[in-house]
Amino acid sequence: MTSAETLTSPVLALNDGTTIPQLGYGVWQVEDAVAERVVGEAFGVGYRHIDTAAAYGNEAGVGRAIASSGLAREDLYITTKLWNADQGRGRVAPAFEDSLEKLGLEYVDLYLIHWLLPQRGLYLETWEELIKLKESGRVRSIGVSNFTVEALEEIERATGVVPVINQVETHPYFQQAQLRTVEAAKGILHESWSPLGQGKDLLGDPALAAIADKHGVSVAQAVIAWHLALGNIVIPKSVTPERIAQNWASLGVTLDAEDLAAIEALDKGAAGRIGPDPATADHG
Repeated sequence: MTSAETLTSPVLALNDGTTIPQLGYGVWQVEDAVAERVVGEAFGVGYRHIDTAAAYGNEAGVGRAIASSGLAREDLYITTKLWNADQGRGRVAPAFEDSLEKLGLEYVDLYLIHWLLPQRGLYLETWEELIKLKESGRVRSIGVSNFTVEALEEIERATGVVPVINQVETHPYFQQAQLRTVEAAKGILHESWSPLGQGKDLLGDPALAAIADKHGVSVAQAVIAWHLALGNIVIPKSVTPERIAQNWASLGVTLDAEDLAAIEALDKGAAGRIGPDPATADHG
């Protein structure tokens, strides 16, 4: 395994001509008062891609970390997301402005629709509003989170604009193979949330433990390395400095074909899902 101090994240090309660091730092369930410290820790070990959301309530803390980092804005990649209550015409732009103000930024690199909410029927007009934000130059790239194949096809058909990313629950117990295949055909990158399965059973899995032992790393590091090997963008979250650094060090782990096959065999399909199903979820 390569020394963490010498590691840099691979950079992936998006379908709009921009790029994104493949390994990012997520701040879901991080309190705003804590966000400045932990994002600062992440910057310190090498992360430059930070993933937040209006619903997380910590955009201001992330903004403080950015302001105090001493890092050049162009060296950072900042993602935030539109919350469910702000879908629809007349709501998107004010919500975006609020996020931008809290972050203390003039633009964000990536703006996502957080959930599909098919029952509300607002995702298409919301996508059209994101297209306008991109055209304004205050958002570099636009994408979606928790979208189904059918919704991806609908917004592409209606607008001709394909999301750069679909961020969805993905981990060894819920691998999203069919969705990833469709996305790849459309040039949409797959981004994994809850990449470690929120620790539920997965980190104690004997097959994953054997792979981790083989490489002399933790199970979490082996799982992050699996995401990277698949070409997924991955945004692990921890508030512990040691684990923030360990997750970054996953960049130095190279799994072989035998490892990848063993992890592929762990997929439980829909039974492995932890979070809400985007096809039916309606909250916030």
